[in-house]
Amino acid sequence: MVLNSLDKMIQLQKNTANIRNICVLAHVDHGKTTLADCLISSNGIISSRLAGKLRYMDSRKDEQIRGITMKSSAISLHYTKDNEEYLINLIDSPGHVDFSSEVSTAVRICDGCIIVVDAVEGVCPQTQAVLRQAWLENIRPVLVINKIDRLIVELKFAPQEAYSHLKNILEQMNALTGALFTSKVLEERAERETESQGNSSSEQGEQVYDWSTGLENTDDSHLYFSPDQGNVVFTSAIDGWGFGIEHFAEIYSQKIGIKKEVLLKTLWGDYYINMKAKRIMKVDQAKGKKPLFVQLILENIWSLYDAVLKKDKEKIDKIVTSLGLKIGAREARHSDPKVQISAICSQWLPISHAVLAMVCQKLPSPLDITAERVEKLMCTGSQTFDSLPPETQALKAAFMKCGSEDTAPVIIFVSKMFAVDAKALPQNKPRPLTQAEIAQRRERARQRHAEKLAAAQGQAPLEPTQDGSVLETNPKGEEPRAGDKEQVESMTPKPVPQEESNQESFVAFARVFSGVARRGKKIFVLGPKYSPVEFLQRVPLGFSAPPDDLPPVPHMAYCTLENLYLLMGRELEDLEEVPPGNVLGIGGLQDFVLKSATLCSLPSCPPFIPLNFEATPIVRVAVEPKHPSEMPHLVKGMKLLNQADPCVQILIQETGEHVLVTAGEVHLQRCLDDLKERFAKIQISVSEPIIPFRETITKPPKVDMVNEEIGKQQKVAVIHQTKEDQSKIPEGIQVDSDGLVTLTTPNKLAMLSVRAMPLPEEVTQILEENSDLIRSIQQLTSSLNEGRNTQMIHQKTLEKIWEFKGKLEQHLTGRKWRNVVDQIWSFGPRKCGPNILVNKNEDLQNSVWPGPVSKASKEVTKYRDLGNSIVSGFQLATLSGPMCEEPLMGVCFVLEKWDLSKFEGQGANDKQSQEQSDLVKEGQRGDETRSSGDENQELQDGCPEPFEKRTVQKGEVSLSDCYGPFSGQLIATMKEACRYALQVKPQRLMAAMYTCDIMATGDVLGRVYAVLSKREGRVLQEEMKEGTDMFIIKAVLPVAESFGFADEIRKRTSGLASPQLVFSHWEIIPSDPFWVPTTEEEYLHFGEKADSENQARKYMNAVRKRKGLYVEEKIVEHAEKQRTLSKNK
Repeated sequence: MVLNSLDKMIQLQKNTANIRNICVLAHVDHGKTTLADCLISSNGIISSRLAGKLRYMDSRKDEQIRGITMKSSAISLHYTKDNEEYLINLIDSPGHVDFSSEVSTAVRICDGCIIVVDAVEGVCPQTQAVLRQAWLENIRPVLVINKIDRLIVELKFAPQEAYSHLKNILEQMNALTGALFTSKVLEERAERETESQGNSSSEQGEQVYDWSTGLENTDDSHLYFSPDQGNVVFTSAIDGWGFGIEHFAEIYSQKIGIKKEVLLKTLWGDYYINMKAKRIMKVDQAKGKKPLFVQLILENIWSLYDAVLKKDKEKIDKIVTSLGLKIGAREARHSDPKVQISAICSQWLPISHAVLAMVCQKLPSPLDITAERVEKLMCTGSQTFDSLPPETQALKAAFMKCGSEDTAPVIIFVSKMFAVDAKALPQNKPRPLTQAEIAQRRERARQRHAEKLAAAQGQAPLEPTQDGSVLETNPKGEEPRAGDKEQVESMTPKPVPQEESNQESFVAFARVFSGVARRGKKIFVLGPKYSPVEFLQRVPLGFSAPPDDLPPVPHMAYCTLENLYLLMGRELEDLEEVPPGNVLGIGGLQDFVLKSATLCSLPSCPPFIPLNFEATPIVRVAVEPKHPSEMPHLVKGMKLLNQADPCVQILIQETGEHVLVTAGEVHLQRCLDDLKERFAKIQISVSEPIIPFRETITKPPKVDMVNEEIGKQQKVAVIHQTKEDQSKIPEGIQVDSDGLVTLTTPNKLAMLSVRAMPLPEEVTQILEENSDLIRSIQQLTSSLNEGRNTQMIHQKTLEKIWEFKGKLEQHLTGRKWRNVVDQIWSFGPRKCGPNILVNKNEDLQNSVWPGPVSKASKEVTKYRDLGNSIVSGFQLATLSGPMCEEPLMGVCFVLEKWDLSKFEGQGANDKQSQEQSDLVKEGQRGDETRSSGDENQELQDGCPEPFEKRTVQKGEVSLSDCYGPFSGQLIATMKEACRYALQVKPQRLMAAMYTCDIMATGDVLGRVYAVLSKREGRVLQEEMKEGTDMFIIKAVLPVAESFGFADEIRKRTSGLASPQLVFSHWEIIPSDPFWVPTTEEEYLHFGEKADSENQARKYMNAVRKRKGLYVEEKIVEHAEKQRTLSKNK
């Protein structure tokens, strides 16, 4: 195929039915970029000889060095099949787990995907992850089993063994698909069950529950991968060949005389041919016969490889002539067998034809978008499609139609922003000069020469030269030069405005879902938090309001589409307009879009559901410039980096450190390189990784450190120890034997009693999973408390809330948890974390659950303002625990008593207006100090300030001293009470854990285990992969120990094992950080100093040192050999 012109591409973009938006997904090193190379070479963009060596889509330098893809990039290809012309927008994506966020951005704007699997390694962890991502986005996958040549050359399989191995891989892929499908069907069925139960609650009949009925009725045959369905292709991208069964079915239907339809069904599977009878049998009659796939397909490929590798010239010539191919003399004489194989196979079984034909047949066009996918895209958070405004629901038809009329609304989704060197933009490229321009320049040069000569002779030229116009406009001798300069500038590209400060320009990676995107069109940019409902509330005219003079609506901007680009791998081409269904680049959005956004010509469009990232950013480092004067460059660079990478997070901590949060070591390295070389362009110094921990409490242990049951005599020792501990607690704090802490505020007006209890693990997990729901519950209750309009709540959301509440009640059973769920007052930290505050106070019934309970009566509002202070104290306490100022996790604080009688008494006496005005001033001051101290706490607080001032001025009882000194004292007292309540219980640290998947051969297993045990890893399972000598080891490893882990494993195993680390969960470190030996046995076992290093204590001290907190350690541990000052020679 020849290289296509831009006009051809523009013409193809208009036929939406023949567009295919696809991405290539796979585990790292399974051959995605090589496959992409082969497809690109079919369009003549690169030479077919370089396919696989060039890795055209890896345009970054570090991608080429490391040999892995680090970003998703797109290219448009043209393919002709049966006189139909197709436009294929191919997106190559990374396979490394650190860059799985790039996969999410690619998957969102595609309709189908090619999943590539290495024939030797089979289904790997990341293959499962990408299949799940494709499934979540409702896009259809097809399968490419790549690197078949390795089965021949490396593993030396016989064709029969290779067939069973391939069958195995297919079964594994189908098992994964089946598992995803089953879970989806069961979820849908459960939803239908709950709905029908709601409808037929009156009919109480006998119900027989059969979970599998939903599965039996649902057709899933089209989901599975099977060569006879045409959605599997077998390839070797490096050798440039690939085939689907169709190709061979056509050949053999002519040769053998069996119908093509029959062959299509029987070429894969256990079917055998009887050549005499020309019949295909299901059963192997003559024993030892081979299945059709082996006999007719694999054996031919094996014999070709055999002939070429053994350099059997006659056999090669025979094969070439029988296939009717022409091999160039250069390839035929070449000493490298790979060159000959690729020369023969790429003509006999061209890979691009096999793969692209499958894509065009099996993957949907943008017109085939399913209603289910549209509804899923339009519903953010806990909303349902039915709860959206009617104008918004009407947009569904536009999505489905994908129309290009002028009336169709323009809907574009930007999935990420990527940085491009400003020189690479089409408008900045030096263009070739036309003949007229060359003549003009020649004339101007001649003129200048004449002027110089005239100036040398001391006389100005009077008569105009041939080109009169120029001299008439520039009569003076000096002027033409300036004019020339201007004209020359107009020829050469004008610099982009940003160019002076930074050479990077941002292009949005986007797709048009409906309408035509035209250059210069005005469009709304909707951020991820925009809500059409809020727009309706703010704009009285509704969605028909003129866009130019709209009042400011949060998360919405109005801008112009400046430049539209066709993405061609490393190149960009200018476009005037882009019809629907196409992938495109948009320039000039860097001021409006941070990472992703929805662009729409109507404000009624909701923002698309946020991208779901598989990898959680967990690796943090603090960065600072080598020279402090360059700090502004660093801040600017980090802003650009934040925009250019979908997964990275940038924080400024309370300490003033600039922190970079990334998904893993490779990702971190790439971000730092980008900062140094592209965005900030300065030298930076990077701290050691900041490892996050969580603090929690546990039940008192049953056995001591030497596994002896804690008996009576031990109890005595422990009580002595706790008495010592209690002596550390300051005066004025009462601690009961069961851990109830009672504290009085400094002005002695209120008393709080708080107890801390560990939450069961399941509850902590439920709280973590439902943080979004908790956030919406908090917003709901705060709006109910303030008496705002609450019609926005939808039935489905309420159902979700009650289901969540039911789950909590199910797990919180037993005497001590009785009625606790109804009394939950708040969650923390940040009002949506995995800790709860329970209120057991009779006076104030304040619950987090929306409903009639929390209707505001006068009594409740009286206490609510002070209640907010208590909640703030709880939020502060959960945000930084007493051990090393890390957030808490899995702790329940119970507010047992709350005595305000003295405060009320005092409040009734104070009615003088002077004091009230003081209180207002004081309140403002208190508010300022408190809000600066903790910016993210009081977001949805109950009481707006102006209301408070009003009540105080009217001269009522000043109990609602909302922001006065007393509320500050309540916050501090509550925080202290929570901290002491924690300290009287056994405290533990929680470490972040990675799951670690390692593939290794049997001979290096021992070394892998050695590295794991040295780094506190724990092996969960180890299994051997069928048909290979590879073992798959699943382990968990603390994030704190993971730095340099991948490199160490590679070094120790000579590169034969490579780990994949994905953040999975938080786990309690079993050892007590404050443990000291108390019993005789412990003294005997551990010695007086307990020299064996306590893991939890080591971590705790490291964090305290980093934060500049006091660390209790001896500077001199063993003083026997300490030198005196006089003899320090």
